[in-house]
Amino acid sequence: MPSREQLVQVIRIQTEIAKLGLDLGGVMQYIVEQTLPLIDADGAAIELSEGGEMVYRAAAGIAAPQLGLRLKLDASLSGKCVISGHTLSCDDAETDTRVDQEACRKVGLRSMIVMPLKHRGVTVGVLKAMSAKPAKFQKQDLKLLEMLSDVVAAAMYFSVKYDHDTLFQKATQDGMTGLANRALFMDRLRNAVAHAGRNQRCAGILMVDMDGLKQINDTYGHRVGDAVIVEFSSRMKTAARATDTVARLGGDEFGVILTPIEDWDGIDSVIRRIDAEISQPFVFEAQEYRLDASIGAALVPADGHEPDRLLEVADQRMYLAKRSRKEPAPD
Repeated sequence: MPSREQLVQVIRIQTEIAKLGLDLGGVMQYIVEQTLPLIDADGAAIELSEGGEMVYRAAAGIAAPQLGLRLKLDASLSGKCVISGHTLSCDDAETDTRVDQEACRKVGLRSMIVMPLKHRGVTVGVLKAMSAKPAKFQKQDLKLLEMLSDVVAAAMYFSVKYDHDTLFQKATQDGMTGLANRALFMDRLRNAVAHAGRNQRCAGILMVDMDGLKQINDTYGHRVGDAVIVEFSSRMKTAARATDTVARLGGDEFGVILTPIEDWDGIDSVIRRIDAEISQPFVFEAQEYRLDASIGAALVPADGHEPDRLLEVADQRMYLAKRSRKEPAPD
């Protein structure tokens, strides 16, 4: 049986989920993050079934770099879990023929529990706990995950009420701004990089940091700060093209995937549009606020083909831009 401390932890998690309300993306990410200490897992993910594939829509631990990863429904343990509606476990991914071994090696897992997220008989997703060690999980781990899965499945169910399109939207959309969230951003980034490689085309990535949000929150309060974030997001969306993906990655951090794009000139053009749109005065409740952003960019294939590397390059250039804005101009 689970220990008293573990049961208290489950109750605390359930309480926090209730506070998150209908922010499905937030609920799913919170669950995978809390799964790690709860059962001493090395990684955790929530996957949704989309078009014959299982897609990582929330991920933590060793699974975090694989956010957006797609597995074949009929060739993965997650898919078999959805099809059967039963909890499945694997003691060693190197010898278990039911698993997608290539994906397991990419994630770095050896053993796992895969549990259907079911509410009133409807399977609405999969919760997966992972370990880098073989035969890591025990019966009490299954019981604890079952408690979590019931809560998150209910949250997903009441958010969407059988509507799969709404489920996808809520799982991939930032609740405050309506922009894509980190899960959808990573999924589309992987697809954009793969498409660029296959077709010998370019793609661009922007990392955008909203300047001055902390000062606004500290001076005027979080209600004003939230209004500024929503306005900033709207302007980002207006400045981008219809084919681009604009995402809120968290807090004051945003990302943009530019497809199609020809070269650095195309990226610079988008950056100029974003700067021009953001710099317009913003008035909220008779008070004017200044909106600024620091932007860094990466170009496929010039800066590489690995999504994590491209994000790192764009992020570094964004911080260089931020530092240059803070440095005093020479006399």
